[in-house]
Amino acid sequence: MNNYYQISAKDLGTDAKIPLYKLGDSGEVFYEMALEMVNTIKEHNAAGKHTVFICPVGPVGQYPIFVRLVNQDRVDLKNCWFINMDEYLNDDETYIDFESPLSFHGFMNRTVYSQIDPELVMPEEQRIFPDPKDPEHIARVIEKLGGVDIAFGGIGINGHLAFNEARDDLSAEEFAQLHTRVLEISRETRTSNAIGDLNGAIDAMPKKCVTIGIAEILGARKVRLGVFRDWHRSVVRQAAYGEVSAHFPATLLQNHKDARIYLNANAAQQPF
Repeated sequence: MNNYYQISAKDLGTDAKIPLYKLGDSGEVFYEMALEMVNTIKEHNAAGKHTVFICPVGPVGQYPIFVRLVNQDRVDLKNCWFINMDEYLNDDETYIDFESPLSFHGFMNRTVYSQIDPELVMPEEQRIFPDPKDPEHIARVIEKLGGVDIAFGGIGINGHLAFNEARDDLSAEEFAQLHTRVLEISRETRTSNAIGDLNGAIDAMPKKCVTIGIAEILGARKVRLGVFRDWHRSVVRQAAYGEVSAHFPATLLQNHKDARIYLNANAAQQPF
């Protein structure tokens, strides 16, 4: 058994290979992420610069706070690009219905874009999703914009970032070169997501997805992850202390120049 599972909540963070920011409840994690989004946009707007974020649908608690702060402080998003991490696909590799409760497109439209004052929200062409018919589009957009300012996200049960599923057949270096693509979702990820999204109905979960590449995430100038669930107690320890490998993709952030993980008191607890 790996020793990092036995790191206490008190000692968690000491000698971590990814900086860990231990907070109180989940609301603090979400607020920290939302505040960094808003502050970055404000700073860039003041400097006459555009802002490029990679955005997840999971975690999502930051978005209502972000929307409130944008509307309250009249933060102009017209010079912002939100590149979503991923989306579920049908078996024929087309997007699932945007009206589906599982649709990330639908979530962003309902929870974020439609809730922001129309005078402030960015144009639709700056709300970008990876395209299963043109996976290279994401890389072209990022190159044209001069890179990603911050990649936000979470960590999956097997260490995946976006839907970059664990691979035991690749070296860490090979895995780090993977770009946006269509792939099969692992059973462990489908099971974990089914528990949270469909009350355990794993057979109703999509089997395919399109995901932004790990190369695009690692290429962002900053990476900010939020974790808060019971099973994140083990995941965050493996990410921050485990061996860098494609077996647990989040460990690749140990080599990133500006990555950090925000965690609540629950996720900081010793797993067992």
